[in-house]
Order: sequence, then C-alpha cells, then structure tokens
Amino acid sequence: MAEIDDIRTLDDQDILEELESAREQLMNLRFQNATMQLVNVNEIGDKKKRIARIKTVIQERTISERNS
Repeated sequence: MAEIDDIRTLDDQDILEELESAREQLMNLRFQNATMQLVNVNEIGDKKKRIARIKTVIQERTISERNS
C-alpha cells in the first residue's frame, strides 16, 4: 500500500516520467529474460504491477478533474 501512496505524492510531470522509466525497465527485463540473463523473473511481474499502479493514479486524477 505504501508504494501507491508514494506515487500519489508525485506531481503530474513526475508521474509521467516515472511511467516512461518503468516501461523502459520492463522492456529491458524482457530482453534480459529472452537472452537468459535475468536472474529473478519475478521482477517482470513487479514492474508490471508498478506500471498498473501508476496508470491507476493517472486515471484517478483524470476522473477527479472531470468531476471538478
């Protein structure tokens, strides 16, 4: 739960930068997995969850702006 609270404290620009960074990291993890260099395959799932959390916060903000 603490991770999503950390994401919510970021401003809009920082969230977008964090999303882009997480997507790049996920791509790199997938390449490492394909070339059998990835030691911990659970990192892929963790990164996907982080991306989903970031997208959730973005969606929450979009909805709250529409309702305001």
